[in-house]
Amino acid sequence: MRTTELIEIDLQGEQVFFPSEILGKYNQPGPRYTSYPTAPEWSDSFGEDEWQAAIEETIASRAPISLYVHLPFCQSLCLFCGCNVVISKKGEEISAPYLSRLKKEIDWLGARLDPSRRIEQMHWGGGTPTYLTAEQIEELFARLASRFKFADDAEIGIEIEPRTTSEEQCRTLRRLGFNRISMGVQDFDPLVQKTINRIQPYEMTKAVFDECRNLGFDSINIDLIYGLPHQTVEGFTQTVEKILLLNPDRIALFSYAHVPWLKKQQGSFAKHLPQGFEKFRIFRRAIEQLTEAGYRYIGMDHFARPNDELCHAQDDRTLTRNFQGYTTKAGCDLYGLGVSAISSLENVYAQNWRELPSYYEAIDQDRLPVMRGLRITPEDKLRRAIINRILCHGFLPKAEIEQEFGIEFDERFAPELDRLRELEQDQLVRLDREAITVTTLGRIFMRNVAMIFDARLNRTDQARRQTFSRTL
Repeated sequence: MRTTELIEIDLQGEQVFFPSEILGKYNQPGPRYTSYPTAPEWSDSFGEDEWQAAIEETIASRAPISLYVHLPFCQSLCLFCGCNVVISKKGEEISAPYLSRLKKEIDWLGARLDPSRRIEQMHWGGGTPTYLTAEQIEELFARLASRFKFADDAEIGIEIEPRTTSEEQCRTLRRLGFNRISMGVQDFDPLVQKTINRIQPYEMTKAVFDECRNLGFDSINIDLIYGLPHQTVEGFTQTVEKILLLNPDRIALFSYAHVPWLKKQQGSFAKHLPQGFEKFRIFRRAIEQLTEAGYRYIGMDHFARPNDELCHAQDDRTLTRNFQGYTTKAGCDLYGLGVSAISSLENVYAQNWRELPSYYEAIDQDRLPVMRGLRITPEDKLRRAIINRILCHGFLPKAEIEQEFGIEFDERFAPELDRLRELEQDQLVRLDREAITVTTLGRIFMRNVAMIFDARLNRTDQARRQTFSRTL
């Protein structure tokens, strides 16, 4: 007969104990909820006409703007990667044709939005945005600045690759007004790096990090991934120790998403992945290291210093989520530019074509490069508000939802409350008349709590659910 093992975790100074069976029970495929409804629910029947109509609906909007610019190129393929990337060493030969189309898309959007609306947030992601030369970075930024007006305190961020980013590029970014840097590390262990095809020594990373600090960027984020091949508790502990020496403002600790049916290259190291409890032990130790060092566990995979904007937004309950994860910029209309980029308006989601040929063809024919999207229903908005509060604050006051949507919460969500009682028995939530509270233990399983309110997921067949990564 199998004996139940009691697991301990120390989170923000609070010791929590739970039976090992909880891990197997709740470590299941589930969405990350950067949107609701999630991307698998979007429709190919939503295209150029629907997206143009959605933009026209926002003509009278006073909402501020968030821009996402996708730059897909990388010099080599990191085998763990699940992003939409184009691998090439051709440099300007391949990036110049892309930028010419991207600028046309920028011009089209800029001509249709009210010029009085300000950009409060812009993020360049990839791929590797610093695949572009310093000159190309400057030209692209100039085109954006000519079409949009930035707020004085705009948050302007970019993902950089320490292996390929030069001092000249860093200086150019800072001079242009970029104030936030996100830097991928994943793991410093040499065997892990070799297996995932990403050789990036600590000294190299530190040199780029220090350069960004010296240039005065307001915030530097480091990305780590647990669950990679050959990772161990001891090895990843050393990686986190080195990260703490750098002292970044924010740290993202992502769970490796093993989806070889979507990303075939991941199959090359499947037999070397830490499994089950071993993967959780890596995660647990990293959480304890980060919180002991003074970082706050924001939720899911984000950590920040107590004086960071994310912490302030969580305290005053204005924190929200979008396709870049947690953000303080609630209320913005998000417009995605470039191949595979995603846009999110109040009533609509839209995504551009994922492949360069399709994206190029649409732009060259003066068409909007929209591949799919979704018009959001009132029911979707209701559930999105609930899921957002769970993931951002770990606290759901029923009265807020009742007042905002004109419903009686317990009556409308009686089936969900019944299902939550099992999570309450497992000590993931506390239920009372006024609110649903995610416990300290439940914060590790926040995606599972949110899934209770995902009506579309509950109607989705099992095969489709497997497209999501596991929650731990």
